[in-house]
Amino acid sequence: MTMTARRIDELRASIDPFMRFFNSPIWARRDEPDVANFAVGNPQEMALPAYVEALSRALVPQDKDWFAYKLSEPRSRRAVARSLTARTGLGWDPDDVFMTNGGFAALAVTFRAILDPGDEVIFLSPPWFFYEVLIRAAGGVPVRLPLEPPTFDLDPSAIEAAITPRTRAVLVNTPHNPSGRVYPLEALQALAATLTTAGDRLGRPILLVSDEPYNRIVFDGRRFYSPAEVYPQTIVTYSYGKTLLAPGMRIGYIALPPTMPERESLRGAIFVAQIATGFAFPNALLQHAIDDLERLSIDVATLERRRDRFVGALREMGYRTTMPEGTFYVMVQAPTADDEAFAANLAERSILVLPGSVVEVPGWFRISLTASDEMAERALPGFAESIGG
Repeated sequence: MTMTARRIDELRASIDPFMRFFNSPIWARRDEPDVANFAVGNPQEMALPAYVEALSRALVPQDKDWFAYKLSEPRSRRAVARSLTARTGLGWDPDDVFMTNGGFAALAVTFRAILDPGDEVIFLSPPWFFYEVLIRAAGGVPVRLPLEPPTFDLDPSAIEAAITPRTRAVLVNTPHNPSGRVYPLEALQALAATLTTAGDRLGRPILLVSDEPYNRIVFDGRRFYSPAEVYPQTIVTYSYGKTLLAPGMRIGYIALPPTMPERESLRGAIFVAQIATGFAFPNALLQHAIDDLERLSIDVATLERRRDRFVGALREMGYRTTMPEGTFYVMVQAPTADDEAFAANLAERSILVLPGSVVEVPGWFRISLTASDEMAERALPGFAESIGG
């Protein structure tokens, strides 16, 4: 076996649970007409009309370079900097904004820009599917830190214990997929203090990568706080695909806060990493539409009502669930230890869920609130039948 083949096998192992599910008989049923699909955060209804209108307007060329090669366009960078300034109170510089083709690319570019071979990145488990593979692909060493269900609390002391001389970064996802936790200001301040102390001890700063694609999807009137507001050594990554519920339209960004001392030196590294990652810039159309995209959002109030209806009904049936504070996911404990078998049981009732083992929470499963109200109501009797045996 060649070195390249061995490397691919190592990376493939990081996504085996993901691939196993999406090649499974459960997922194969997704297009059946009566299926209620709660497995992933895909849209189950037509796109926002205002989103379609924004893209239609942006599609009309206004000059000969309208569809030419695009980097991080000045207009896009200014729009993002204005939005971040309004939401955090910090004065973000457009030169510290790097437009990417989605949040996936934002993370891939970030790791390429900051990691040397063997550098460690601490990440929280349950994670998004691809944290580990992106860290490994950049030459880093992933260090998994489990969170305890059902609260999935952020534990700065556990993070402190995981820090070694090789630690380069800590990756935090808030609002957290899959638990729906929105980490409060006090928890982020405690984490900032922990990382500051550890960085002083090591003689170099520990970076905090804040993955925030759900930062505008929060419930119950709570405010989202970015770690960048309390820890200067933060790199923010973002995707518009969640807020607009258009994950196939790939646009996101990396942003460095104005309080970061090393941000100017990082600018060049991020740009080179974008080129090396396969020209990881958004396409022209999405950048032309950026001002409209910044103003648009799915109906968060509808998601919140759907959360209340679904969680209330499942708990009444006897399920143990999270009460998400943000995102569009609910974690539910399966009534049997084998979450994959239970997901298969639900699939026989035309209900698709994501087994918790795919996101490192065995014995649980995840449902997505992006399913329509009609799907939710249609599926509830099947959930009741399944918990009853």
